[in-house]
Amino acid sequence: MIKLWMAPGGLHIEPGRMSDAKELARIHALGFYRGWPAGEFESFLGDADTPVYVACDPRRRIAGFALIRVVEDEAELLTIAVDPKWRGKRIGQALMKAVFDDLLLSPARKMFLEVSEENAPAIKLYQREGFATISTRKGYYPKADGSQATALVMARDLG
Repeated sequence: MIKLWMAPGGLHIEPGRMSDAKELARIHALGFYRGWPAGEFESFLGDADTPVYVACDPRRRIAGFALIRVVEDEAELLTIAVDPKWRGKRIGQALMKAVFDDLLLSPARKMFLEVSEENAPAIKLYQREGFATISTRKGYYPKADGSQATALVMARDLG
């Protein structure tokens, strides 16, 4: 079965491929102080329990991606990142919709994520998608200035 979802700006969303690892690492590094290396993405791309969803154009230029982990009846959003030139165009929202649609076919009934309390655009997206804060983790995220940001732990039911 071919999985394909539509996205704004002439993009579509499809499963990630092993050959995407370097581009995913590049995009991730643009959005996070401590980006993950390509080898980390290769390991996720090779694991059926960590599906990767990429938003790309017909020539497969990647604008953003989401990576989740599914364990029994729970799913976790491990990371989501959108290339800065595509931000503000609802790519993150389209990626989340593809994740939720795909999870309907899984045993997962609840989804969790962690987000820096300082990442207002991401928090807004997650709240719009039905996530609510259930706890916090103080000093969870290292910042470039040596300080640490608190993580909000958010969750939502999947149906």
